Amino acid sequence: MTHSVDTSKSVPYDRTLVLAIELSSKSWGLAAQVPGLPQSKTRNTIAPEKLALETAIDGYRTRAIAAGYQVDHVIAIYEAGWCGFWLARWLIAKGVEVHVIQPSSVPVDRRMRRAKSDGIDAELLLRTLMAWLRGEPRVCSMVPIPDEADEDARRCVRERTELVSERVGLTNRIGAVLATLGVEGYNPLLQSRRRRLAELRTGLGEPLPPNALAKIDRLLSRLELVPTQIAQLERERDAVIKEAANDDAGRMIQQLCRLRGVGVQSATVLVREAFVRHFANGRALRSYAGLAATPYNSGKVEREQGIGKAGNRRLRTTMVELAWLWLRYQPSAAQVEWFRERTNQTGRRLQKVMIVALARKLLIALWRFVVDGVVPQGATMKPAA
Repeated sequence: MTHSVDTSKSVPYDRTLVLAIELSSKSWGLAAQVPGLPQSKTRNTIAPEKLALETAIDGYRTRAIAAGYQVDHVIAIYEAGWCGFWLARWLIAKGVEVHVIQPSSVPVDRRMRRAKSDGIDAELLLRTLMAWLRGEPRVCSMVPIPDEADEDARRCVRERTELVSERVGLTNRIGAVLATLGVEGYNPLLQSRRRRLAELRTGLGEPLPPNALAKIDRLLSRLELVPTQIAQLERERDAVIKEAANDDAGRMIQQLCRLRGVGVQSATVLVREAFVRHFANGRALRSYAGLAATPYNSGKVEREQGIGKAGNRRLRTTMVELAWLWLRYQPSAAQVEWFRERTNQTGRRLQKVMIVALARKLLIALWRFVVDGVVPQGATMKPAA
């Protein structure tokens, strides 16, 4: 759920405290526009604790009262980052209107050397928020604040991705040790990995050195745990398909899995990472995925720089993979026909470029499918089980 302000209406600044918070593990920098103090932007540094923030807000209220003004409303902003959304939820519970800004969308000074501190960054956030409240929506990009349950549900999706990456890393490390000894053809993912390890010989025909053998044995012990954890997460993921959907996320996952070429993993990533959030339009969704185009047109210089990539990389990676699958399993879909018209008799390089454009169009089509029930043109469903 996103808590935002209607920028078409003017904000009563004589009764509104506007607050920017620059977060860090050491301290929090604050910059505020306080009613009764219109010519000054009050800056402050507090301990990185919610109670210290609450005390600071009360202090701003007291200063406004001393100037003859009453604070009836508080608007706060901070950058999305490592702290997540817990602070936004806590502030919302306190009656504060909260906006979480995408860090890469904050306009910064382009001089080679510029002053930087938490106070300066907080004041920059405050100026950006003031411009956005004046009705300049393009001045920055706000991140939708997900429900706590939706945010928690996507941890399983991300954990599986981390475990798969860890499995690849452990496999490569075992291969690197064996490569230094001249050993080839060993697959640590086979069930016979322990027996085959004892039979391995170096490039000189000798048994593996004891320290190298011990290291590989420890790596195998870690590697054997990873598939078990992946299987557990996949069972929990697949249970959503088998059981009756009791929430919007489950319904959307089941609906996506009805399309040919869309598996349960891709559907889960799309829903958990994107579709459970509210987006005003397709442009906002493309920007969130980092699939928006970034043209460079200045004077006589015109070129396309590719996609922005300033978005959810998990969603973007899944969509590119799904675009290739869409070509194979949905040959009659309108998006596939569009792709073939533009890549007919072209090289592989152009196809790799255009597949990103296909992923962008497919993302919007799938979003409309689960939100509005509009089936992608030409798409076919899986046969009923």
